[in-house]
This record gives sequence, structure tokens and C-alpha cells, in this order.
Amino acid sequence: MKHISSNDMDQMKKIFRLNLINSCTGYKSANLIATKSQNGNPNVAVFSSVTHMGSNPAMLGFITRPLSVARNTYENIKNTSYFTVNHIHEKMIEKAHQTAAKYDENISEFHKTGLTEEYLDDFHAPYVKQSEIKLGCKYLNEYEIKENNTLLVVASIEHIYFDEGIQMPDGWLRLDDAGTVAVNGLDGYSLPNLLDRFHYARPGEEVKSFFKKGNG
Repeated sequence: MKHISSNDMDQMKKIFRLNLINSCTGYKSANLIATKSQNGNPNVAVFSSVTHMGSNPAMLGFITRPLSVARNTYENIKNTSYFTVNHIHEKMIEKAHQTAAKYDENISEFHKTGLTEEYLDDFHAPYVKQSEIKLGCKYLNEYEIKENNTLLVVASIEHIYFDEGIQMPDGWLRLDDAGTVAVNGLDGYSLPNLLDRFHYARPGEEVKSFFKKGNG
């Protein structure tokens, strides 16, 4: 097994190190965060840091990079409070990845990539029409991560949209049925394959599968 130390990392070329560190922590969520500025300019960008923060109240968070340069998504959220999180699915990965390009703030990534704005239930920020699972979110707070000058943005989940067929009777969403992809590193898109699902784990109890007969 290959071993790499922190000293080895310090000697690596920038891109090599970036690719290594971004992939060694495992698969990440693949989402498009869409916003609209106070002037009405829509923006959409790919993020791999969106994560669950709590169920009651329903919250999520994501990391935004240092504000040493313009961050249109962050500025729009701070100015309007609203944004959407849209799952990337297997048929839209090329268009989604292109949103990572650094377009001018007056240029909409929707128009440049072929993604389509969709407005639902009078929500300020646009959703991505091609996305199979969409969340409407409202800014709550932010926390500085001093070690690398990034920000953790925390938001409430105000709206959830999805095809009813992917929801199981207990509320769980089967993401593989929606074609939701994951990100390996910064630029590798993968389609997860569900292996199994298990009941709540308790000490001393046998692990029980939802799907295997006689074990649920």
C-alpha cells in the first residue's frame, strides 16, 4: 500500500496535490446551486460540498471558497437570502460541469451551458429544470473556517421537489432511481449503485436489511 506523508504533500505540484486531496476523502455530493442577483441576473454553479446539517429543523450547509475574488453565488445569497440546490443526474453532467467556468457576473451560466431556469411557487431563486431533485433554501448563518479562510454557509430547506416514484413508504428517497450522481475529486462524475439498505443499528441486535427476504 502506498504511503504519502504531509512532508510528501508539501513537495507536490499544485494540480497533483489538488487532485489527490480532493479525491482521497471519498465520494461527494454533486449539486448545482442556483441564485438570482438583486438586479435579476440568474447564476448557477456546481458545488461538491453540500451536506445535511439537520432534519428538525431541516437544514443543509455548503462550503464557499475564500472571498479574495468575486463569488457570485455567495454574494447573491447574502443579498437576497435565497438559493436552490439541484441534484446533478447522469444526463446533465457535461452541462453541470461547465458551470465551474469563471463567467462574468453579468453572464448567466444557464444561457452558456444550456441549462434551463425554472421558477416554482413564487420562490425568488431559479431551480434547474433538468434536475430530478430540487431544494429551495433560505440563508440562516455563516461560520468562518479560519484555517483556510473558507465559509460554511448554513440554510434552511424551505421546499423539496422530486418525482413521487423515488420515495419509499418510510419517506426515504432512492437516489439511484433519480439518476443522481456523485463527484470523485473535482471532475470525476460517478453513478452510485445501491448495494443494500439497513434498519437502525442497535447494540446486540442483528443487522437487518430492508431488501433481503426474511431479514426485515
